Amino acid sequence: MLNRSSMVNDPLSDILKLADVQSLMSGGFAASGDWAIRFPAPDKIKFFAAVRGECWLQLDDEATPIRMASGDVVLLSAQRSFVLASNIESTPVEAHALFAGRIDPIVSVGGATRADAEVLQIGGHVRLHPDYGALLADVLPPFIHVQGSAPEAHALRWILDQLVRERDDLPGSGLATMQLGYLLFIQVLRAHLAAGGSWRAGWLRAATDARLAPALRLIHGEPGRAWRLDQLAKACAMSRTSFALHFKAVAGEAPLSYLARWRMRLAEHALRHGDAPLATLAETLGYASESAFSHAFKRIVGLSPRHYSATARAANDAGDAASEDVL
Repeated sequence: MLNRSSMVNDPLSDILKLADVQSLMSGGFAASGDWAIRFPAPDKIKFFAAVRGECWLQLDDEATPIRMASGDVVLLSAQRSFVLASNIESTPVEAHALFAGRIDPIVSVGGATRADAEVLQIGGHVRLHPDYGALLADVLPPFIHVQGSAPEAHALRWILDQLVRERDDLPGSGLATMQLGYLLFIQVLRAHLAAGGSWRAGWLRAATDARLAPALRLIHGEPGRAWRLDQLAKACAMSRTSFALHFKAVAGEAPLSYLARWRMRLAEHALRHGDAPLATLAETLGYASESAFSHAFKRIVGLSPRHYSATARAANDAGDAASEDVL
């Protein structure tokens, strides 16, 4: 995780990898006639998609409902409850009651089956590593709606079709569904950017900024190198001043601060998952001594490397409890 040979091939992929993104499909429903379902506020990033048919989406605290058409995908990072309905005036049933005790991941509403339903919806959530999840969660917009009619949605349509097909209990469907869900999440991010969307200042915005891409590739490719501001600026064909100002506006911090924090993210990952001696880790990340590395780590992370490693491994042993998700 500390050099280009073991990393993936671009800064956004690096961040997704480090955040340990897991996009998990939970289920869905098939509905016909007059129906409405209220879903609780999610405690994770949630996504849902209209595989077939149209319905209304009413977010809590929003006056105007949103029309979802076939092929539409929604990513909801805000903790807000919502209603999906054929008729927004209908009295909704609670999702937990509807999905309780289900055997098939696709629940029937109004007697509809998956094959003949007017509406088929599937959904799931994105699980992030508790230590690194803020790299994404803190910068995503609260709501992303990718319309099925948009040019960027072509790949999403293929993914949705494959996800429905995997519901037929094909060999390896569990792993295939997880990977397709991950790909769905990446495609939603791409579609959001292609449509002119942006992120709040931070890691994700920096990783997807075309002007900063050359500098980010250098930093992520050789995090242990003693990069100078003029080298990074030259790679981006910008003056030192213009580069520094643009970088801070996009990333929310100065370039060399970003480098230092990225090194510590890699160090956290190594301490959590590996057994490399601190002296080796310090040298790999560009520090002259174990003492210098430990001082920088404690300043940025708030704990000494040894304390962090012990705490992280204890948390790994305890495991993470999974919360229920109905769609």
